[in-house]
Amino acid sequence: MTSPRPVSLPVLSAVAFTVLAWASAFIGIRAAGADLSPGALALGRLAVGTVVLVLLCLGRGWVAPTRREWGLLAVCGVGWFGVYNVALNAAERHLDAGTTAMLVNIGPILIAVLAGIWLGEGFPRWLVVGLAVAFAGVLLIGLAGRGSGGDLAGVLLCLVAAVTYAVGVVAQKSLLHRLPPLQVTATACAVGTVCCLPWAGALVTDLAAAPASSVVGMVYLGVVPTALAFSTWAYALARTPAGRLGVTTYVVPPLVVLMSSLLLDEVPAALAVVGGVVCLAGVAVSRRREPVPVPAPEPAVR
Repeated sequence: MTSPRPVSLPVLSAVAFTVLAWASAFIGIRAAGADLSPGALALGRLAVGTVVLVLLCLGRGWVAPTRREWGLLAVCGVGWFGVYNVALNAAERHLDAGTTAMLVNIGPILIAVLAGIWLGEGFPRWLVVGLAVAFAGVLLIGLAGRGSGGDLAGVLLCLVAAVTYAVGVVAQKSLLHRLPPLQVTATACAVGTVCCLPWAGALVTDLAAAPASSVVGMVYLGVVPTALAFSTWAYALARTPAGRLGVTTYVVPPLVVLMSSLLLDEVPAALAVVGGVVCLAGVAVSRRREPVPVPAPEPAVR
């Protein structure tokens, strides 16, 4: 039995940027979603993200996907980029940003299960313990937001987002064995954009009436949390087991709670703060490595 290889500084930097960018996305959606409908916001965000990603791909060449890889790209694009974004945008019309982030972050639990089953990553002891601790934190924050005016529709939409997020990550992990991370991200984002085209009319109508701040927010969501953060995520995912990397997104909800209290004046309950600390503890536990057994010395030859 050997311990996992240490994570390099570039991978850690990519994960840190992704987590911060995705946390800010919940705030951006909550703000821009007041003026842009869920489908229109998803289309605008993905269209901007696709343009940026295509520009980043210029001059890097193209690796032709196989038929199976096209199928996985479709799963990732339709699920994680298309359905996920529409469901998440709709959920934040029913729930506050912090509660939404907590509920969506049952995703890493699903990622670990799917990765263990279909990617053969197994279920290391400390990963399972970390998942259990972090999930307890998610439950605490969910209880804290129970009286905040949220409803069942918002909870169900968060569950849809969590499931499509988990399936998308596992599909993406399989693609990254051969295809470049940036190409995978750009292609999946383009697929998601095509899926959201039925909301093109709504996007035009909403943009005509929306204030400049909401338009800027939509562009920000497309450039930073989508184009850049999904690229850094794919870079890290290509070099890290999906189950272990998925647990790092448990850092997102506490950041969202903090950001929402500062920027949206959504003050978290004391129980939500406790839940955030428990989530972070789960992340720390999941990163613990198994000790490397010391081989017994061979008997001396006499």
